[in-house]
Amino acid sequence: MERCPWCEGNDLYIKYHDEEWGVPLHDEQKHFEFLVLESAQAGLSWITILKKRENYREAYDGFDPVKVSRYDEDKIADLLNNSGIIRNRKKIEASINNANRFLEVQREFGSFDKYIWGFVDNKPIKNKWTAIEEVPAKTDLSDKVSKDLKKRGFKFLGSTIIYAHLQAIGVINDHLVGCFRYNEV
Repeated sequence: MERCPWCEGNDLYIKYHDEEWGVPLHDEQKHFEFLVLESAQAGLSWITILKKRENYREAYDGFDPVKVSRYDEDKIADLLNNSGIIRNRKKIEASINNANRFLEVQREFGSFDKYIWGFVDNKPIKNKWTAIEEVPAKTDLSDKVSKDLKKRGFKFLGSTIIYAHLQAIGVINDHLVGCFRYNEV
């Protein structure tokens, strides 16, 4: 069975690739989870974040954006002392800020899902890459989404992070055409 080569060699990566990556996502809490995790990943490898994902779920109250939006200095101190997550003050503060912005988007659009999928008229983009080297780090779409998120006050969500996010949530199908998941998602 052929897979995208980026996930080979690690069972956690393979499970993520086979079960989640690129599957169209329409769950609000999962949207927020991926935004937090993607912004935490900035400058790091995704496998580092995947290894800490369960710790993040516990530390971030199951990625409930309402709860995260209310985090105060005491909670920030707790998070900075939590060795199970990325202990970067700016990323932690960005996650709290982004929870508030996420809730604003939900109020404006009815859901974050409607907002993010609206950029592609609710139709996933299905690329036809045959080699990992063909997959871009960002595109005009990720530039547009990132710019709009920044305008709305989101932090740590540049175009490259947003491209990875769009891939993860299935807005963009970047499984290689030879990958068994390409036609499944």
